[in-house]
Amino acid sequence: MALFNQKNARKQLDAEASKVHRADLETLLDRQRTIEEKVKGSGKLARFSADIKLMFSMIRDYWYGNYRSVPWKTIAAVAGALLYVMNPLDVIPDLIVGVGFIDDAGVVALCLKLVESDLHRYAAWKEKQENPERTQQTN
Repeated sequence: MALFNQKNARKQLDAEASKVHRADLETLLDRQRTIEEKVKGSGKLARFSADIKLMFSMIRDYWYGNYRSVPWKTIAAVAGALLYVMNPLDVIPDLIVGVGFIDDAGVVALCLKLVESDLHRYAAWKEKQENPERTQQTN
């Protein structure tokens, strides 16, 4: 039996997402650098580094009101996954060498699967904001 499977990941993600309130987004954004550093040095979680940066970007744009074309449940799921990663004493404590980040990776992977279409739409919107002349050339 796997230490941490998709069912356990969903349970943890749902638990974290249900606790997220709008005020938690500010706290999460304040801790972005810490979480990104943890992800870089984690092995199993490092493969999600670019996705996690995009997740933070979406939360930041949502928080500042720049991007609201996303349901709250998506924001809550993303925030819940990132808050889970931030917690060193989760289902499998991060201090356990070799397996400590398996649960974190499982929660992030499930979150990405659940919010994939919203994250893709956000990435396209972000690209358009950052490169408006490029978008005009393709139209």
